[in-house]
Formats: sequence, C-alpha cells, structure tokens
Amino acid sequence: MKDIITIIVRLTVSCLLAATVMGLCFVFTSNAKKHNEHVKEQKVMFELLGYKGDVKAPESVKMHELYRYVISGNDRQSIGYLLPQGEGEHGGYLFVNIDLNGSMIENKKVDITEAEALEAESRDKAVQATVGSGYSVAFADQTIVVTDNGARIAYLLDGKFQGFKTFVSVMLAVDPSFAMVGLEILEHEEDPGLGAEIEQDYFKNQFKGKPFEAMKAIDVVKAPIPADYLNALNGKVSEEDVLAFREQYKSKDIYALTGATISTRAVCNGVKGIVTKFAYRINVLDKVLQEQQLAVSF
Repeated sequence: MKDIITIIVRLTVSCLLAATVMGLCFVFTSNAKKHNEHVKEQKVMFELLGYKGDVKAPESVKMHELYRYVISGNDRQSIGYLLPQGEGEHGGYLFVNIDLNGSMIENKKVDITEAEALEAESRDKAVQATVGSGYSVAFADQTIVVTDNGARIAYLLDGKFQGFKTFVSVMLAVDPSFAMVGLEILEHEEDPGLGAEIEQDYFKNQFKGKPFEAMKAIDVVKAPIPADYLNALNGKVSEEDVLAFREQYKSKDIYALTGATISTRAVCNGVKGIVTKFAYRINVLDKVLQEQQLAVSF
C-alpha cells in the first residue's frame, strides 16, 4: 500500500510539473506569436504608406487607433467609438456614442491605458462598463489614422469579404480624400495560378491612385492588361512613367485576372465597400467631434 501511495504521489507531482511547463510554454509562445503578428502588421502598414527598405518613417508620423463598436439595447442600436485623446500610456481615451442618424447620444472618459486598449478583452470590458449593463457591445472594426506633425495624411483600414472560395482579408490605405494609396492582401484561399494572383503587384497596383469618385463606381474589365500598363504595374519602368500611367488609368476599371473574374470582382466589390462605408462613418464622426468640440489625438 505504501508503495502504491508513493507512486501516486510521484505521478501527481510529475503531472503538475508537466502541466506547469506546458502552461509556461503556451504563455511564452502565445506572447511571441502576438509579438510577431504585431511586427508583421506594422511592417505592412508602413509599406502601404511608402516607408519600405531604407526609407524610414520620420518621428513626426504617428498612428492613432480608433475602435468602433455596435451598441444594442432598449430597442435601439447605435455606434460607439473608443478614441485616443493623447499619446502614450497616460494619454486617455474618450468613448463617443452616436445614433444611426448621426447625432451624439453621449460621450464619456474611459479609464484605460494604451496597452489595455490594444488587448481586445480589456478593451471590451472597459467599453461595456462605459455603456452600462443594460446594453450589449460588439466590436466591429479598427481604423488607424496616420498623422504627420498633427495633420492627417492617411487612414489604414482592415477588411474581410467573401472571395471565390473563402474569405479574403485585406489591409488598405487611403488618403484624407479617400483616394487609394495602397492595397495588401493579408490572407486568402483562392486557387493557385488563378484567383491567387490577387496577391501579385500587377493586380494590387491597379488600385493605387484611384480617386474616391472612381472607387465608388469601380468595376471589372474582362480584357488583357495593355502591355505597357502591365510593365508599369510591375515596376519595370521609371517612377516617372509609373506615375504617368497611374494618372492615365486612375478613373478606369480593374482588369480581370485571367480565368479568375469572380476573384477579381470579389476584391473590387470588397475594397469598394470598405472605402465607401468608412468615408461615410468618418465624416459622421468628424461632424460630431466638431459640433461637440471634443478633443482627440488626431
């Protein structure tokens, strides 16, 4: 009996030690994964803004994260924004709740740090506490406002939409007039050699420089890309010529990928939806901030 008890104790201790080691490994690998994803995301953001290779963003360039929530309760729905009011850990946040007609319901200070705002769980709890227990909150999306010396120079937008097979995840950059600055395909499961070509430069670069008016009506052309334009899209001509072609084609539709018109149209419609919806929302938010004279960091 004594030997059996000894074996049980040893097995229990071994299991506890193994569980502890596995738990620690999970924590460290999870943190490392989050860090790597953050670094990759930051790299994509800066490259979309034109800061790549040896070209570094100046210290005057800042990124301000806005979090949008859908608030439901008492037979009504509204849109809430968690907005930074300054920089750094003690900059502070403001929660602005706007009804579906674009009028402010309320605004409240939120007791949360920048580090806590980056974590979905702590951020969601803070927003829930701010709106009260009588309402439910659902995170909708995140936008990054990019400023240089305090002036807005771009918006970075995440999005996901249905592709030919599964969802396509993208990040795109638009300037203050909502013209396209750049597009990056983050994740997709389109067919290799067909729809997967959406990640190629000659496809993504067709969106660069498209003004907002063109993006609102963008469509797909089922025809081969002209050879000289294709060279420009692939960066095989001078920067001056690239800009000239971009100007020439800025109001034209997107050339479809060979054998992948559905994937092409999915990206066109997806990007168009992201840009047009964002333009409407940010204009409503700016109107409320101006009317209420609310100070934010961007």
